[in-house]
Amino acid sequence: MTTLPPVDDLLSGAHVVSLPMRVRFRGVDVREALLIEGPSGWGEFSPFVEYADAESARWLAAGIEAAYAVWPAPVRTAVSVNATVPAVGPDRVPEVLARFDGCTTAKVKVAEKGQSLDDDVDRVAAVRSAMGAGAHVRIDANGGWDVATATEALRRLAAYHLEYAEQPCATVEELVELRTALARNGIDVPIAADESIRKAEDPVRVARLGAADVVVVKVAPLGGVAAALEVVEACGLPAVVSSALDTSVGIAAGVALAAALPSLDHACGLGTVGLFERDVSATPWRPAGGLLTVGRAVPDPATLEALAAPADRQRWWRDRLVRCHAVLAAGSPR
Repeated sequence: MTTLPPVDDLLSGAHVVSLPMRVRFRGVDVREALLIEGPSGWGEFSPFVEYADAESARWLAAGIEAAYAVWPAPVRTAVSVNATVPAVGPDRVPEVLARFDGCTTAKVKVAEKGQSLDDDVDRVAAVRSAMGAGAHVRIDANGGWDVATATEALRRLAAYHLEYAEQPCATVEELVELRTALARNGIDVPIAADESIRKAEDPVRVARLGAADVVVVKVAPLGGVAAALEVVEACGLPAVVSSALDTSVGIAAGVALAAALPSLDHACGLGTVGLFERDVSATPWRPAGGLLTVGRAVPDPATLEALAAPADRQRWWRDRLVRCHAVLAAGSPR
């Protein structure tokens, strides 16, 4: 890990922002983030508010790496990204897709609480209709199904020629059982693991037990670009780099990871800045022609001021940074 800077240095360059969402996403209407300015540029610390300090400390490690270290050298100058479709009604699908310039892959959220499988099917059907037969369509259940429900859901959704299903079930053991059930029933949908990688004590266990065909990796939850590269190498499976609903600062780190992977066969889930009503950068990290280029995001001072979180949230995030810094100082947060 990057040498741990003194906590006062991190706090002195910290800005806490609140970014309203265009559409409710992952249960979030307003995304909060703490941005850190360091000698290498800007880093982001934005674990979701419900995460405990031990897990959140990995996100701080990633932010420190971005602000204080040098990312691994890229082997490509740009990466292709997918459109992201929240759990909206089918009538809103064209509006959402219009925000993702040139993307030929879409990730569709399914298994939303309060919605039905019929809702999921209608949404995926609308995406397939809007994008055409040549596009790639993948779904993300965020571990929301049990094995029986996932089997039935993928039986129905396979009609729309899914690229893969991301984290259909919550546990590694369930993913193994699901892959067996799909094969037994002749359902051809590859499985990708996300939470089973980024929230696991042992992220390589997915590959060791044969629980997935693809691994989804996110810079912040894995502790930084260098740490995520090590996870991909250890898993030995095709990788997709995805966003953790980051600002442009965090997206730039995701692009740095995707650009450094030895091989990259799938579009990455890094085109999510368009889900915000406003971003911290004057030139938000949004795809052009379905691509994001390698570089560093620089927040705009006036925008940081305009998006500054309320005083109580400023204190909450700064206190959280201090606690997570202590976790890192005490040893590995994983």
